[in-house]
Amino acid sequence: MNRDAPFTLSPFPRAILHVDGDAFFTSVEQSMHPHLKGKPVVTGKERGIIACASYEAKALGIKRGVSLWEARRMCPELVVLPSDYESYSIYSKRMFEIMRRYTPEVEEYSIDEGFADITGMRRLFRCSYKDIALQMQDAIHRELDLTVSVGLSPTKCLSKIASDYRKPNGITAVAGKYIHLFLQRIPLEDVWGVGPSAQQLLRKYGIHTAYDFVMMDEKRMRKMLHKPGWEIWQELRGHSVKKLEMESKPPQATIMKGKTFSAPSRDRDYIYAKLIRNLESSFTKLRRHQMRAKELCVYLRRKDYDQRGCSATLSRGTSNAMEITPQVESMFNRLYVEGQEYRSTTVVLGRLESDQQRQYDLFEDRLRIDRMREVGQVVDRINARYGKHRVFLGTGLALGGIEVNERDQPCWRKLNLLEGESKRRLIRIPRLDLKV
Repeated sequence: MNRDAPFTLSPFPRAILHVDGDAFFTSVEQSMHPHLKGKPVVTGKERGIIACASYEAKALGIKRGVSLWEARRMCPELVVLPSDYESYSIYSKRMFEIMRRYTPEVEEYSIDEGFADITGMRRLFRCSYKDIALQMQDAIHRELDLTVSVGLSPTKCLSKIASDYRKPNGITAVAGKYIHLFLQRIPLEDVWGVGPSAQQLLRKYGIHTAYDFVMMDEKRMRKMLHKPGWEIWQELRGHSVKKLEMESKPPQATIMKGKTFSAPSRDRDYIYAKLIRNLESSFTKLRRHQMRAKELCVYLRRKDYDQRGCSATLSRGTSNAMEITPQVESMFNRLYVEGQEYRSTTVVLGRLESDQQRQYDLFEDRLRIDRMREVGQVVDRINARYGKHRVFLGTGLALGGIEVNERDQPCWRKLNLLEGESKRRLIRIPRLDLKV
């Protein structure tokens, strides 16, 4: 094989950007609290496990998923903050708004990363695709005080790999005629979409880099990895297969809501109330997407991380938590062991289907079903106006009066409210913590 032969001579048949926030959560904290810049900062105080680490913390070997006690042992000066997801969401929305100034075709892939198709925008901005990417990167930094890493290439897969190539605050442009040179530097484990199992399989056949992968015979590769592997193979060769998904889609497979307690508990009523609260949250999301569920799974996780769960198939799809609360209580009673300490509960709703076209069985209580549906809609309207979980099932009363510890400390934004705000009703703007 000729390692110097390009796959295509066209530099950008399509121009796809991938914008990836650098240590996004901690960068937002440092943007709102300038005195934290240059310091090792982590978020996740409420979980006891690091959710995000700043680059100053990463330089000390502190990474996501490390327990806080271990991180503090590695760095006694570590700044540990509770996660402020509302502020992170605001910054995320503003980042995507900036991206949309340069093209209407933007995919919000996650809270801190997205794709943008800028094909053809050179004529409008009178500059190269790389200069457009630089302008976008600079605008995000200037207006939000955040750094992002950017990848530019003819496909989504390549641009995602490229954005990770020069982190943080880097930009990597891979024109079509240089793809073959770029892929020779990329190890197989850095290819987006190639999981551990596929990597092990490919390594058995001497495939160790992205370039080795794209040089495989197409039929042989497709036989080994099927359609998903073939799509990645095409994307790495510069042929755009994965389209940008610009509209948010309702969940198709499952909805899961889980919550780790601030401290492990053996209080039966408290643990059950946490489970019901997760149930309410999952059904709120279900109704927001106008869907119903026909399968339910619940899990209890003990202090030692041992987890037990059980599932049930519902006689018909429902979008109201009250309808299945007796069944959840029965499942909880089967799983709960008296005297054990538990650290989290989880609810998973499965076999989701649209709630728009409903067919009733002959012997169903149609009036009761419609009334329960209306109750759920009223609860959603009240909570949307006055704050999340303002109206809740009576089981949730057991969540009050529980002893708290430092992990229950709310984020700075909720401790510093504006006039008229409450912890559940905040103006959708971030705030700067300036010391003057």
